[in-house]
Amino acid sequence: MGAAGRQRRRLRVAWLGHASTTIGDGLRTYSREGTAGLRERGVEVVFIHHEPSLADGESSFALGAVVAFQRRVVISNVGSRPTIARLLREQAIDVVHLSVPFTTLDFRLPHLCRRLGLPLVATFHVPFADGASFWGTLAAGLYRLYAPALSRCDGVIVLGEKQRRLLADLGVPADIMTVQPNGVDLDRYSPGPSDVARRFGAERIFTYLGRVDPEKQVEALVRAFLEVSPPDSIRLLVVGSGADSARLRRRYRDDRVVFLGTVLDEMERIQILRGSDAFFLPSRVEALSIAMLEAMACGAAVVATDAGDDGAAVRGAGMVVDARRVNQELPGVIRRLIDSPQLCRRLGRLARRRVIERFSLAPNLDRLVGLYQRVSEASTDKAGSR
Repeated sequence: MGAAGRQRRRLRVAWLGHASTTIGDGLRTYSREGTAGLRERGVEVVFIHHEPSLADGESSFALGAVVAFQRRVVISNVGSRPTIARLLREQAIDVVHLSVPFTTLDFRLPHLCRRLGLPLVATFHVPFADGASFWGTLAAGLYRLYAPALSRCDGVIVLGEKQRRLLADLGVPADIMTVQPNGVDLDRYSPGPSDVARRFGAERIFTYLGRVDPEKQVEALVRAFLEVSPPDSIRLLVVGSGADSARLRRRYRDDRVVFLGTVLDEMERIQILRGSDAFFLPSRVEALSIAMLEAMACGAAVVATDAGDDGAAVRGAGMVVDARRVNQELPGVIRRLIDSPQLCRRLGRLARRRVIERFSLAPNLDRLVGLYQRVSEASTDKAGSR
């Protein structure tokens, strides 16, 4: 079959990613938006994940696994590897897409796909940080651990230039890496009316949305917010849950700080972001935060650290603080945004413009389909030359 004929053939992609009925983080968003967008583009998607309640046995399949270390590590059951191999054969898959981190099988999947003659594309979501710190050292160790497996993939999607350089320094071939940042649906995530401030009896809303885990430094945000003595008319909404949730609720009992827990309803999250004057992400480590991009798309002024590729995404369209100096820098930034509502509005407009220019979901998905076609054709040509 010629190249033109192969391009007309509908691709069947096995997407190994994340699904949940109780967790609403960026990994789940990436898989949900990615699989839906690919299907809209005519790609046949077989979604393989770890959530039994969401499996239908036709286009969605769940693997057995144990989740450990505060949801950070998914340990696959003994039978998961042969199950994946069987599914890939039975479903007549053309391309395998791995959303990393997926499972403890991540490191063996390149070998499995090579044995089955299937091209493997991996999107590398593992966070990282500059400089010496506990979280930075941990992230650097994970990158060294993953580099050999990524080098055996047919394509590696990285989220920004810093991440690409880091992996290149670890030996991942430059010719298999593609810089493709996370994207946002600009029609759904857009500025608009919101009743969130009224519901919380406030005139202005500041927001954090994400996991409430130590590396996210949510406590530093709450402490800095209260340190500047904000007026009673401003609320800080902490949306999400995690290892620090219960402790922070007990420690910070102040009407100006509202701990909402996990909000799974997407329209409610959009309402919160639309109603937010400012969005804060004080993380020590990141890759490229989807929640941050969604806030930017909704027109919130964004304050983020320079962890991962977040700083590059925000710089010039928001405010960037040093991830290692959050305690020193964040109070002054918060005070400035409290004193200057017009600055929030101006930064919000810049943030929306930045997302339109660089982080739209639609062209990202178009490029992803193109990548699938290239690796599929290269794999077919390689098999034909044997």
